[in-house]
Amino acid sequence: MKERVEVQDVFCAYDSEYLLSKTFPPHIHKAIKAIKRCRTSELGGHKDICNACDYSKISYNSCRNRHCPKCQALAKERWLMARQSELLPVPYFHVVFTLPHELNEIVMRNQALLYNLLFKASQETIRELAADKKYLGAKIGLTSILHTWGQNLIFHPHVHMIIPGGGLTKTNTWKSCSKSFFIPVKVMSRLFRGKFIFYLKQELDKLELSDGMEYLRNPYQFTIFLESLFQKEWYVYCKRPFKTTTSVLEYLGRYTHRVAISNHRIISISDGQVSFKYRDYKDNNREKIMTIEAKEFVRRFLLHILPPQFTKIRHYGIVASAVKKKELGLCRKLLGLLPVIIYEKLETAELIKQLTGIDIYICPVCESELIRAPPSDY
Repeated sequence: MKERVEVQDVFCAYDSEYLLSKTFPPHIHKAIKAIKRCRTSELGGHKDICNACDYSKISYNSCRNRHCPKCQALAKERWLMARQSELLPVPYFHVVFTLPHELNEIVMRNQALLYNLLFKASQETIRELAADKKYLGAKIGLTSILHTWGQNLIFHPHVHMIIPGGGLTKTNTWKSCSKSFFIPVKVMSRLFRGKFIFYLKQELDKLELSDGMEYLRNPYQFTIFLESLFQKEWYVYCKRPFKTTTSVLEYLGRYTHRVAISNHRIISISDGQVSFKYRDYKDNNREKIMTIEAKEFVRRFLLHILPPQFTKIRHYGIVASAVKKKELGLCRKLLGLLPVIIYEKLETAELIKQLTGIDIYICPVCESELIRAPPSDY
């Protein structure tokens, strides 16, 4: 018997009611279908039996869709294991770049284009300022992760960056930064704002606009709109450095493979409404409960399904895939570490055993070896 309510339950019960009134692209329907079928008989599975004690279990296949709350745990662990040998023994900083809400409607209608601009403007901001001798004077590395939601599932596009406290100089030496972050937040915010607006201005002809924003087709009106954005202070936030590389990995794990809402936050589905836990950042980060109509829950969840093949985790500078082996390897050598280790991908059973200590091929009752039953037996 199912013990808790999940995103899957909401979609199985209420998605049709919402989808019938809207038109969605194929990748949205694909994600919904995957979430509804995940770990059910519709995707098939297998049966393991124990000849010693007659224990048996049926395991249904996962959908492996990146928006499914059930399918992210092992993907996250694989990703973190691959990053382990790349971390440096230096302080790491967490920086967040957020787009102003005035851009939300344009972003929603032009997701791939505007998300790419968010990545481009934010990473250029960090790398240019870090290269300036006034702040660090070195080539740094950073991992940038796109999130599009807030705790209440409202559309809130932003990127989280994990940045090592130092970089590689032009003379191939390692230069460390001070214990505090080496770039003032206001400096980052204003350069980021300027870059994003500059790039957005170049994309006017490519933008898809709603009826209510068609006036922006007029270059003069678009310029006025951009100037209003330029008058705002854009939100950029820098957290205190992590104490250890283990802390960095733990923190990365909380951000890399998240979906809009995890199953453990959902409390109940009743009378066409969904209740879920959220943290109210405006009220001292207190945990609260929000109840909304199921159709509204579905609508909010679908806002955060990414465009097909869109890369939501990106690496730049010394950790970029094209130069990582050479430049990150040099940094590790300068800091007295071994070169970057090539990560070996573990089989699912071995990864589960390493993470939980459970061997899925051993009977949990009598500890005999489980045998895969032929398909005709289940």
